[in-house]
Formats: sequence, C-alpha cells, structure tokens
Amino acid sequence: MKALTFALLLVLALTTPASAKIVTKEIPYKDGKTQLTGYFAYDDAKRGPLPGVIIIHEWWGYNAYTRRRAEMLAGLGYAAFAIDMYGTNKAANNPAEATALSKPFYDNRGLMHTRALAGIEALKRQPKVDATRISAVGYCFGGTVALELARRGEDLRGVAAFHAGLATPERAEPGRVKAQVLTLNGGNDAMVSQKEKNNFIAEMKSAGVNFKNIDYPGATHAFSNPKATEIGKRFSLPIEYSQSADDQSWNEMKKFFKRLFSEKPAESAAPANETDATETPAAQ
Repeated sequence: MKALTFALLLVLALTTPASAKIVTKEIPYKDGKTQLTGYFAYDDAKRGPLPGVIIIHEWWGYNAYTRRRAEMLAGLGYAAFAIDMYGTNKAANNPAEATALSKPFYDNRGLMHTRALAGIEALKRQPKVDATRISAVGYCFGGTVALELARRGEDLRGVAAFHAGLATPERAEPGRVKAQVLTLNGGNDAMVSQKEKNNFIAEMKSAGVNFKNIDYPGATHAFSNPKATEIGKRFSLPIEYSQSADDQSWNEMKKFFKRLFSEKPAESAAPANETDATETPAAQ
C-alpha cells in the first residue's frame, strides 16, 4: 500500500507543472548622471519575450506600493518595472517633502519626459521583455507622467492613468499620440476639478486620441491606495481608499492591456471615434 501511494505521488510530481513564481529584483539605472533604482517583476512560468509595463509612482516616490503593483502586473503575465523618478533612496515622508520632490517635474515637463523615458529604456534592456510591446501605468503624479509620455508621442501601446492630474502646459497634437489612453478618476476628487477633466476630454478628442475616461462616483483622489485613508487623516488631505473603485479600475486596466497586447500595431491605432468614451459606473 505504501509503495502504491509513493508511486502515485511520484507520478503526480512528474506530471504536474511547476507552480508559477514571481521573480523580482531591483535594477539600478541612470538618467544622465542621476542614479535611479527600479523594481523588475515577472512570472518565471511565462515564456518570453513578455509585454512590458512600467509603473510610475505617486508623488511620495518609489516605494512598496508601486513594487506591489509591479508584482500584481507580473501575475497577469507582464514583465513589470516600477520606475524611479526622483533618484535612488529619495522618497517623501510628508506632503512638504513630496511637493519638493515632484515640483521640478511639474515645472519642467521635458525633465518629466526624459526621466520616465530612462525607465522605459531600462525595462526594454531586460532579456525577458518584448521591446516592441510596452505600456505604462501611473498613479497620481505617476499618472500625469504617463499622460505626458503619450502626449509626446512615445511608442507605447497604451497608458493607464489612475487618479492623475490631467492638466498640461503642452497639449496633445493631432497625429502625434501613438498610445491609446485610459484615465480612471474619482468622481469626488478635490484635487482634479471637473473643469480640468472637461478640458482633458476636449484635448483628447481634438487631437484624435483613442481614449476612454471613467469617473467612479464617490471616489476621491488616491482611491486605489489602501493606505490613502490613513495618510489623509494624518496630513489632513482629501484622500480616501475605495475598495470598489480600486477593484473596478484595476479590472478596466486588465481589459485594456489584454486587448492592446493581443492586437497588431495597426489595429491598436484605431481612430478615436471608434472607442472614445466617458463613463460613470453606478456607485457600489
């Protein structure tokens, strides 16, 4: 009986595929002379080359939150890279520090662009990555960065911006934007006005961008960060976590990337009037 049991276990061991494992590592890279550190994650059970996604952090900087999102994207089958906009070991512990770290990029969108581009190039250099299939995800400040990449015509399949600042000093121009755009906003975001949203939608339509905008009723700024409620109370910020908006927006992003990465480049460049939309899901 024991011999039979052992034989059955041996057969199962030989015929059952090895469980997937998310491999992670920190990768140093540079933008000019600025030292940066990113976080690379992928599923070692997936055969490469894999579609690549950069994750751009909130104004707090490169931290555990963006690393967790990289691991989640790796679990979906992507080669994910949480990039660093501020510099190695530079992150904020309070709003004053976050403002000081992010201000140079808001003041200089060219610097914002080149710093993010350094992260894209670092991702493309990884052996597991298909450099012809790259997209971007950004949160808050990072969402603003992702949208700037799209506006400047970077060769990305798509950008997904969560509760991002939507204003820009350099509007998208017709024919320049290659990426499809998905914006996921809080309906009660006190940091992004309705006027800013309306101007952004008009900008995307005017430039012929293939885009989709979704507002989540009742959700505030930073709705996708589980620590947002605690941080908001600590620093008197109008931010709060929303499990519903977090789940819904993540699922929208999943559908967005699944479609984009399964399309051929010509299909990805569909006219804007085929897919542009503004949605407001029912409150849950």
